[in-house]
Amino acid sequence: MKKTLLTWRPLSFDLGLLLLRLVAGAAMLTHGYPKLQRLLSGNFEFGDPVGLGPEISLILAVFAELICSVLIIVGVLTRLATIPLIITMAIAFFVVHGADAFSSRELAFLYLGAYLTIFFTGPGKFSADKTLF
Repeated sequence: MKKTLLTWRPLSFDLGLLLLRLVAGAAMLTHGYPKLQRLLSGNFEFGDPVGLGPEISLILAVFAELICSVLIIVGVLTRLATIPLIITMAIAFFVVHGADAFSSRELAFLYLGAYLTIFFTGPGKFSADKTLF
């Protein structure tokens, strides 16, 4: 009985996590795809907020915003895939837009909150992670 009470959760919880993964992942793709196009065209003009160089910063942003977003949408290695996105959104919020008004930083803040939520809760039952692991 104790195990049942600790592991039971309503269907709405897993549907909510699925919706959060789909919305946050798909919305982030709209930021990652243009960066991928820029990368493939050889245009490496990009900010260097942490001193890695613009090329490395662009590659890391594409990896996080495109590859990791797809992993989150599908629900594969979900918690691991949120880590680059959490780092990217924290840098966007605290460093890149750190001196801006909150209205300019708000989107990065919302994404950061979504990815932290997914990291702490996991992907939910409607994910490839649940099937694989």
